[in-house]
Amino acid sequence: MALNKKQRRERIKLKIRKTVNGTATTPRLSVFRSNSGIFAQLVDDLAGKTILAAGSDDKSIKGSKANKVDQAKLVGKLIAEKATTAGISSVVFDRNGYLYHGRIKSLAEGAREAGLKF
Repeated sequence: MALNKKQRRERIKLKIRKTVNGTATTPRLSVFRSNSGIFAQLVDDLAGKTILAAGSDDKSIKGSKANKVDQAKLVGKLIAEKATTAGISSVVFDRNGYLYHGRIKSLAEGAREAGLKF
């Protein structure tokens, strides 16, 4: 029986999470994409805590009249700026079962441009 979209994404997500783990020095950059926005957070899997987060609902991004792909790039830059102020320079990217295309790719490029290494 064929899988629906949600089941397929969950299966891919589990495969990714087998190899991708975040620590306090190199946290996992987890991305969540909804129909209206995009959100990113840095997670320490050993402690089970979110270190910091950013999303398209932040005041600086929500005020701009950018399309979704440009908003994703701004979220990537914002999370990278927050990470560098917290003393984090390298992360492990977790695309969370989404294809590395469009908004996910734009967020990753924005984070790289702002100084995160992954």
